Amino acid sequence: MGHISLYDAKTHLSGLVDRAAAGEEFVIAKNGVPMAKLVPLPKVTTPRTPARALGITRIASDFDDPDPQIEALFAGGDPHDGPDRGTGR
Repeated sequence: MGHISLYDAKTHLSGLVDRAAAGEEFVIAKNGVPMAKLVPLPKVTTPRTPARALGITRIASDFDDPDPQIEALFAGGDPHDGPDRGTGR
């Protein structure tokens, strides 16, 4: 386990995080007094399970199909020039 000053930890934080993720541990000291410990987190081995917090249980098959009205807006045209999308116009 390595000891490192707070100044050096701030200067080299990205590299220290990479090294900690690879298994190293560091004690970070402020004015020579140990204050914190940087350790690797355990690897997650199980896939994340969606919580369904919004109650969404299914996604429609056409969810990511292009929408002519939105494409017309991005192209600078009139979104109502495209096919009727149930807007009542």
